[in-house]
Amino acid sequence: MSRSMLAIVTGLLAVLLVAGVPSAQAAPCMSVTLTGTGGPPPFNDLAGPGTLVRYGDNANNCSAVVMQFDAGRGTLMRLAQLGLQASQLNAVFFTHMHSDHVEGFSDIAQMRWLFGAPATRKLDVVCSSEVKSFTGNFTVSCSKFVAHSDDAYQLAGETAQRISEAPRLNTDGPVALINVIEFKPNNDAQVVWTSGEVKVSAIRSNHIPGHASYRVDTPLGSVVIGGDASNDVMLPPRKTSTSDEVEKLAKGADIIVHSAVHPILAPEKGAGMPPVIYYRQSNATDLGAMAQRTGTKHLMLTHLGPSLGAATQGPWKIPGGPLTETDYIKSAQEGGFTGHIVVGTDLATVRLPQE
Repeated sequence: MSRSMLAIVTGLLAVLLVAGVPSAQAAPCMSVTLTGTGGPPPFNDLAGPGTLVRYGDNANNCSAVVMQFDAGRGTLMRLAQLGLQASQLNAVFFTHMHSDHVEGFSDIAQMRWLFGAPATRKLDVVCSSEVKSFTGNFTVSCSKFVAHSDDAYQLAGETAQRISEAPRLNTDGPVALINVIEFKPNNDAQVVWTSGEVKVSAIRSNHIPGHASYRVDTPLGSVVIGGDASNDVMLPPRKTSTSDEVEKLAKGADIIVHSAVHPILAPEKGAGMPPVIYYRQSNATDLGAMAQRTGTKHLMLTHLGPSLGAATQGPWKIPGGPLTETDYIKSAQEGGFTGHIVVGTDLATVRLPQE
């Protein structure tokens, strides 16, 4: 190429750059991953209940904003399988204070403290404000749970021992790196957390005092995390086992993630599960009906009762033997749902846009 031609080409490139010719940009994406689908009784290698929601673009693996909803046993192990560390979480949201939903949280707090950079940002923990029990004789408190999540290690001397070996650590321990954001759940959705284009809303739902369900809205889509919600009417006769408030929250959502009990455990089926336990969960058939009414495209059944392949749910034997994925799909479809059904296994993921 002659010098004159090279000068012309160089000049044209400069003009194009100044004119702002658009370059290829990473496509936005949202992903929803079940980090744990097991129940209170351990079964096989299932982690405890949890849902990871990420929003970003293909360049950052949808991880510009990383949110964990509930944190059962083994949550960090599942996150590690996804290439994520505790220090990358922006926020943890609790639906309620049952041990199977929160027992992995101490692990998250410890690992952020031990292996995050000294200037690691505080982790937002979003949950219901302190509330009295239905009978009024005890209090349910997320803030106290978080504040005391390091107590056993403090009393055992483990926290002090770590500090003695690593002066870079915050001497106030893991809890110093946590920012609790409390809200009072009510019958209408309220925004409880935001980050850039991501908005998280919450609504009151029934299971135990202080139970809340969440909705994440992003420019690419929305997901509702129901937790263990059930209807305010705890016993039959009632029109449905699902929460009216969750249904309100889920109108027009792309994805619903919800714990599910199979109707095979109903009292009349003879499994022996106490009615009070069965009826405070949403069953798979009613969840299918709710998802159809709300216009949801994807229904992710998680925290299954019973787990796939389990012969028992705790001490209660499953009538007819272990359930399969087909059993749960059939149950949800009997409720009228015609969309995509995911029967919860750990690390099952729905990604928007769908690939």
